[in-house]
Amino acid sequence: MSEKEKVLIIGSGPAGYTAAIYAARAGLSPLLISGLEPGGQLTITTDVENFPGFENPIQGPWLMEQMKKQSMAYGTRIINDYVKDVDFTNKGHKIITEKDQFQSHSIIIATGAKAKWLNIDGEEMFRGFGVSACATCDGFFYKNKIVAVVGGGNTAAEEALFLSNLCKEVIIIHRRDKLRAEKILQKRLIEKKNISFIWNTTVEKVLGNFEKKYITSILIKDNQGKEKKINIDGFFVAIGHSPTTNLFKSKLKMDNEGYILTEADSTKTNVEGVFAAGDVTDKIYRQAVTAAGMGCMSALEAESFLTEKKII
Repeated sequence: MSEKEKVLIIGSGPAGYTAAIYAARAGLSPLLISGLEPGGQLTITTDVENFPGFENPIQGPWLMEQMKKQSMAYGTRIINDYVKDVDFTNKGHKIITEKDQFQSHSIIIATGAKAKWLNIDGEEMFRGFGVSACATCDGFFYKNKIVAVVGGGNTAAEEALFLSNLCKEVIIIHRRDKLRAEKILQKRLIEKKNISFIWNTTVEKVLGNFEKKYITSILIKDNQGKEKKINIDGFFVAIGHSPTTNLFKSKLKMDNEGYILTEADSTKTNVEGVFAAGDVTDKIYRQAVTAAGMGCMSALEAESFLTEKKII
């Protein structure tokens, strides 16, 4: 086990890298453990148009690489490893990875979240090329086009409403005969003239031209077993997100969906010296820019914590 760290960051998406940039600039020499999917969800995002500072679309993987390099330029140390277990019972928080063990005075958790997918044929193949799990990220590319949204909860309703302001037609496909979304959201959906519904139906396959990177249709099947194709330009999977927080169950306070609970207007968790930033605690916005903002907050709060405890 190496010398006790001042700041150890778990995760390497926008929240993790931004936390590293701020902690490094504060002279804290943070250690960042990248995890199994360095860069997070942006590494599977093609054109990014809503991250401030860029006139033209940028590539998600490129943006993450720039954040990584920026954090390293200021002194962040990055280890390509993943955390297997944590021990927050003592003040010197212990982190156990596949290859090593570490102790740190403060921890920033930025392990992100993952969109839930249907795991059907064509879904992964066309992900980023007609298949998306984020309307606010990708909806603009389907302006005046026809899209389908699969799901029946608040996520699906919110995605469909957002898309209805951009797209020519939005088709909601749900496996049941009614939505689970809040009543006010359902009312708004019904009031939208360019939103239609297909009930008691599942999506079986995504079809398109992979060489030219676009989808043409989806294959659906109703509860009577009848199949048919629907021609669409974009397909949005909106069956929810899962925060990557299994590692912290029973060790930090979470809500019933697994999101880490933090103090109001703060990234502080219920454990002293442990902070959570980005999609592990944010179920509402889930944007790269908000994750980066929370990463900044977590680093500033970690610095204040270390100063208060006279560790720095």
